[in-house]
Amino acid sequence: MNPIKYMLPESDIPTHWYNIRADLPEPMAPPLHPGTKQPAIAEDMTAIFPMSLVEQEMTTEKWIEIPDEVRQYYAQWRPSPLYRARKLEKVLDTPAKIYYKYEGTSPVGSHKLNTAIAQAYYNREAGITRLSTETGAGQWGTALSLAGQAMGIDVHVYMVKVSFNQKPYRRAMIETYGGHVMASPSDTTEAGRQILAANPDSTGSLGIAISEAVEIARSRTDTNYALGSVLNHVMLHQTVIGQESLKQMEMAGDYPDVVIGCSGGGSNFAGLAFSFIGHNLTQGKKTRIVAVEPASCPSLTKGVMAYDFGDVAGLTPMMKMHTLGHDFMPAAIHAGGLRYHGMSPLVSHLYELGQIEAIAYGQNPCFAAGVQFAQAEGIVPAPESNHAVRSAIDEALRCKAEGRSETILFNLSGHGHLDMQAYIDYHEGGLPDHEFNVDDMALDSLPQV
Repeated sequence: MNPIKYMLPESDIPTHWYNIRADLPEPMAPPLHPGTKQPAIAEDMTAIFPMSLVEQEMTTEKWIEIPDEVRQYYAQWRPSPLYRARKLEKVLDTPAKIYYKYEGTSPVGSHKLNTAIAQAYYNREAGITRLSTETGAGQWGTALSLAGQAMGIDVHVYMVKVSFNQKPYRRAMIETYGGHVMASPSDTTEAGRQILAANPDSTGSLGIAISEAVEIARSRTDTNYALGSVLNHVMLHQTVIGQESLKQMEMAGDYPDVVIGCSGGGSNFAGLAFSFIGHNLTQGKKTRIVAVEPASCPSLTKGVMAYDFGDVAGLTPMMKMHTLGHDFMPAAIHAGGLRYHGMSPLVSHLYELGQIEAIAYGQNPCFAAGVQFAQAEGIVPAPESNHAVRSAIDEALRCKAEGRSETILFNLSGHGHLDMQAYIDYHEGGLPDHEFNVDDMALDSLPQV
């Protein structure tokens, strides 16, 4: 009953990224300029992004060629393995077949490097020597710092303060790769100083950290901004995950009935799910697609579909997305990568079209699932990935109760080796399950469009 591993040869690293916008039955709403509130044009975004990434953000072309240098870097860890979780199936005594795509084999231990190396490449080609960014739990800051080293770019990371304090080893990893880390909110930006003046004890949020990073990028000609999730071009770069998974499921002689990914801003979910949604849209497949989010920050399951800023200070374009309001302050859960007020506009649009489902879980059931998975399969998942593990286990138990033999595929987006304090808190019973209160939503701050 050992796990079955499906590996592709290096020659099967995808040559193109898949743009699901080409297959959408209805176009998504355009981003709006934060000042004029008119549809944003490419030139509006070039103050903080290279034109190459702006073009990827706005295109509806179906396949975007991956530069050879990026593919060569991918070859350090791609194609990543896909496993059948035979031991977990036995523990659950389920007729379901459970597969997982494991992105923890990358040098930084998560899927984030798929887009970090691409973004660093395009910025280097545009002559940029410095990138500013935000990070929640630290996976994105880690990935961009390593990518910056690969491309000769200096990286400055605003790390959400609660994670900065919770995850010192993640902070150390960013610094080991050459990144410069500041706890956000900080006193290095006007946005940070305003937050601290209003609340000196602020634990921060991704929305605040984005404001700080964007402010720095807008103030320097040598600096651009890089984002680890949410935007279309980030979703695009992650689709190498799903493309490989399609081939690996074919190797297994199987095809998923259910595809699952944790979702905060949407990048690892999109990376796996978009290729399968594409088959649903173009080939008549009927795979259920499930996005799993934290119950304390439930943008899909509790938020509203509306135009909102991607950051607290209102510096970014307004995007139509599922949002809790850009002033929403998430609870200090350990899954820092999922503590974001909004969901990717593309993922939100697919949710509105009925192409995906969404479910939310509290911290403790997710960590219980992560421990069960680790004991069966030997991999300790990241706190974010535990949400997908929880959903996959629940789907397998549903199959057991219904006597159905379905095929479940989920994205194990990263390992939790630098998140062991979270597991210590769980084992000691010190992990709270934060109750979401609709009164905490910040919908009054939504821009009037």
